[in-house]
Amino acid sequence: MRRFVLFLALRHIRRRALQSTLTLLGVAVGVMVLVTALSLTNGFIDELISSTLQATPHVSLATYGGDTLANDAALLRRIEGVPGVVAAAPYLSAQALIARRADATAGVSGAQGYTQVLGVDPAREQNVLELGVLSREADALASGGIVLGGSLANNLGAVEGDEVLLVDISRSRTAFPVAGTFTVGNEIIDSAVSYTSIPTLQSYLDIRGQISGYHVRLADPEAAEVLSQTLADTTGLWATPWQSLFGGLVRQLELQKTLIGVVVFLIVLVAAMGIANILILTVAEKTEEIAILRAIGASERQVLAVFTTEGLLLGGGGTILGALLGLGLSLYFKFQPYPLPGDLYFITELPVELRAWDFIWVCALSLATSVVAAILPARRAGRLDPAEILR
Repeated sequence: MRRFVLFLALRHIRRRALQSTLTLLGVAVGVMVLVTALSLTNGFIDELISSTLQATPHVSLATYGGDTLANDAALLRRIEGVPGVVAAAPYLSAQALIARRADATAGVSGAQGYTQVLGVDPAREQNVLELGVLSREADALASGGIVLGGSLANNLGAVEGDEVLLVDISRSRTAFPVAGTFTVGNEIIDSAVSYTSIPTLQSYLDIRGQISGYHVRLADPEAAEVLSQTLADTTGLWATPWQSLFGGLVRQLELQKTLIGVVVFLIVLVAAMGIANILILTVAEKTEEIAILRAIGASERQVLAVFTTEGLLLGGGGTILGALLGLGLSLYFKFQPYPLPGDLYFITELPVELRAWDFIWVCALSLATSVVAAILPARRAGRLDPAEILR
C-alpha cells in the first residue's frame, strides 16, 4: 500500500508538471537564499570579532579617572596570576594629530589626521595581541619608531622609512620614523591606531615612568565580561572588556541576522502556499477518483497519506535542492570573497561561515512548512463522502 500511495502522489505531481516544478523551485530558492544569508551573516560577525581582537585586548585596565599610574611589576604579576588570564602587558595611550613630513626640512604636510598612539612593551604586548609587526619591529620601536595602521598610513601617504609628525595639544612637534604598518581588516582600528614603545611615548608626553594601564589577554575571549569584574577587584582599576567597545555592534548584527531569517523565510512560506494551491486543485479535479478509491476499500488515512506525501515530495525536493544550491553559493563566496568598502562595513571583504546547525533548522523548517501546507487539502480529500459523490 505504501507503493500505491507513492505511485498516486507521483502521478499527481507529473500531471501538473509545470506547476509542480515552479513550486519546487520556489521552495529551493527560499532555502538557498536563507542558507546563504545566514552563512554570510555568520561570517560577517565572526570576521568582525576576529579582526577586532587581533588589535584589541580582551580586557583593558586603567584608573577610574583616566590618570596615569606607575608601572608596577608586582601588580602586573598579580594580574597574570588571575585564573583565566593568559598574558598581560603595560601600555600608555595618547591622542595626537599625525601628519607625514614632506621632506627633511618641511613642516606638516597636507596629509594629516588623528591617531590613538599606544606605547607598548613589544616583548609583552605580542603575547596579548595578534600583531606580528610588534615583534618584528621591536628594535625599531625601541629606537623611537612608530607602527601605523594600514589605512592610516595610506591616508597619510606614508611608507616604511618615511617620517611622521605627532602634534600634541601644546602644538609641539616630534618626528617619528615609520617602522612598519599593520592591517587587521577592521577599518576602525586600521585607520586610527598606531604603536610605539612606552619609553618613546613617555618622552614625547614628558611623563617618565608613567603608564595608562594594562592590557590583558584571556584564555576565553567570551569570558571577558565576567573576568573583568575579578580583575577590577584584584587591581582596584577600572576594567573594560572588549564587548563594551564592540558588543553593541555585534548585538545589532545578531538582531539583523534574525530579521534576515524572518524576512527570507517568507519566500519559503509563499512557496508552501503554492504547494497548498496545487493540492487544492488536485483534490477538486480528482474528486471522483478519490470517491472510487474509497469505494474499493481505500481508507481515509490512505487518501490523506497520498496528498500529504505529494506535499512532502514537493517540499522535500525543493528543500534538498535549495540546501545544495545554498551550499554551493556559500562556498563560492567563501573562496571568492566579495570586496567591501571598509569605511562602511568595518571589514574589507564579505566573509562566509558555514554552520551545520543553520542547514539543519532551515531544512527542518522548510519541510515542516511544506507538510503543514499540505495537511488542509489532504484532510479535505480524506473526508470526502464517496456515496454522496458517486450518487
